[in-house]
Amino acid sequence: MDPRRKVIYLTFDDGPIPEATPFVLDVLADYDIKATFFCVGDNVRKHPDIFQRVLEEGHRIGNHTYNHIGGFRWPSDKYLENTELAQCIIHNSQLAISSSPPLFRPPHGWMRPMQYRVIRAQGYRIIMWDLVTRDYSRRLSAEDVLNNVKHYARNGSIITFHDSLRSIDKLRKILPQAIEWLIGEGYEFGTL
Repeated sequence: MDPRRKVIYLTFDDGPIPEATPFVLDVLADYDIKATFFCVGDNVRKHPDIFQRVLEEGHRIGNHTYNHIGGFRWPSDKYLENTELAQCIIHNSQLAISSSPPLFRPPHGWMRPMQYRVIRAQGYRIIMWDLVTRDYSRRLSAEDVLNNVKHYARNGSIITFHDSLRSIDKLRKILPQAIEWLIGEGYEFGTL
């Protein structure tokens, strides 16, 4: 990474859903920003039109399991099956096929070492984050979420927001402000 360039990676977990993802896409389009969406396979199945919009607008896609399951709570064989089912749904679209290695983010940031090894051996790049905004937390206000971005963002940060029902009210209030603040700080936006 060129230390003279300030780059931030915006990521959105848990969609696509009609209540949140179109808003996120509209905001990103307003600022001409590409992001990475870690999609839940069942949401892709239920909302293929929104998923297609994410692809058509040039965003990167990652696998976030089929049912948003945590690796510590499920036997490894079931977790890996769930991940593979999501990948089949996600890559069923002709637009989703990419020459880049597929991306994977474990829900909640949890998975067992064996799950990690198998998923890596299948060719995935496993992407975590260094700044989770906690936009889903009922204990934080929208202003708290914005302050998390302002306080913790740094060059190379992978920032996690959520295009989900639990997050949309806060995102409507602060996503444009967070982007404007990042632009004002001299950041460019990349995809993973």
